[in-house]
Amino acid sequence: MAESKVTPENNGVRYGLYTSVGMMIYFVIASFFNLSDRIEFSFLNGAILAVGVCVAIVHYKRSCQGRMPYLGGFGTGIVTALVASIAFGLFFILYAGVLNPGIMSGLQARDLFGYDLSVTIAFLAIILQGAMWGMIISLVAMQYYKSPDHKPMGQED
Repeated sequence: MAESKVTPENNGVRYGLYTSVGMMIYFVIASFFNLSDRIEFSFLNGAILAVGVCVAIVHYKRSCQGRMPYLGGFGTGIVTALVASIAFGLFFILYAGVLNPGIMSGLQARDLFGYDLSVTIAFLAIILQGAMWGMIISLVAMQYYKSPDHKPMGQED
């Protein structure tokens, strides 16, 4: 079996799917304890996303023998966050639309959107929130994980 080369894209998809599974498990557990409609508990999804992005960047750096290009690491973080957000959003559509449609009434009562919140708007909000958090987490993580000899543009010798 031939070993495939790790790229920012395939690494991001792989770890994005792992991250989304973690987010789904947390959501189901929170829903089991009737905590899924409380906004305070949704911040743990952000922590799960941060861990997933950082693990993806670390894996990509290891696959590059510690010589990771900055934009490659940044890209793998963004792809990880987007894949995780889209997969979790699709899971939310299935969960809120089919498995537990009553969850939307609890979310509508506590959300800024009020009664205009539909499953579609919640799906789009999940993707938007995941993409924004993913970009911020990737930028912060890359300051820590960048190659030791990385120089900003214009300071090349």
